Amino acid sequence: MRVLLALLLVVGMGGCGGDSLLPDGSTGTPSSKSLQSTVESGSADTKDPQEESSSWPLGETITNSIGMKLQLIPVGSFRTTEPQGSVDNPTVRVRITMPFHLGVTEVTQGQYERVTDTNPSRYKGAVNPVEGVSWEDAVMFCRKLSALPAEKAAGHQYDLPTEIEWEYACRAGSTTSFSFGDEKSGLSGYGWFSKNSGSTTHAVGRKKPNAWGLYDMHGNVLEWCQDRHYRRHDSSLTEPRGEAPLQVNRAVRGGSWDSTAWICRSAQVAISSSKNRNSRLGFRVLRRSVK
Repeated sequence: MRVLLALLLVVGMGGCGGDSLLPDGSTGTPSSKSLQSTVESGSADTKDPQEESSSWPLGETITNSIGMKLQLIPVGSFRTTEPQGSVDNPTVRVRITMPFHLGVTEVTQGQYERVTDTNPSRYKGAVNPVEGVSWEDAVMFCRKLSALPAEKAAGHQYDLPTEIEWEYACRAGSTTSFSFGDEKSGLSGYGWFSKNSGSTTHAVGRKKPNAWGLYDMHGNVLEWCQDRHYRRHDSSLTEPRGEAPLQVNRAVRGGSWDSTAWICRSAQVAISSSKNRNSRLGFRVLRRSVK
């Protein structure tokens, strides 16, 4: 009887499709280790993904008017699957056709307070990631940042990344469960999660970055995305955006200080109410030029 209960528990944790509950009350879409993405160039022919990703030059890092560093993310494509935990799921090629800048780290409390004059975070620290923010709070921050005189004059528009843009940037050319490889034993070197966080957030940028110079893509805080999780039914997609009817639920990515290694994987997607606020939820910004 004990053996049967143990097997049921493992199946319940791993899941066989659909959304699963995360520690913060959000729902996640688990996937098997076989759910990996292959980053390719924007061309239609098939090449070795490792050769292509290693040949890409690291994009420029810029600093905006409030001292926030952003990394240029190149165009390209990657292969992913619908995260249903089945090795038989068809791969889907997702194309990113326009480059964009993404925050090198999560938005810090100091940056958030400078723009909004508020700091809702539970774990205080000027260089710690802001948390306790809803999706609506994050979007409002982006709007206010875009409206600052220097940003507006330069034609810069800030937003949250779509969940596809987030995964593309997180993987940074990798095809593995994490941006650094498949072994969860290496996660402590790249992120803050349940086994090394001490049940709190930490200053951003203190762990190793991924291959594109982005920090904390695994752990520290879950990061709000612009849209919901996009169900990958087609064989080829160009910058898909998940529908978000009535703006109720949105995707969150990356895992938090309270997450297991499983939740911190590159492919992991969770869904949370756009009004939800807790100490596990933060965000990073994406910047596009409108001029």
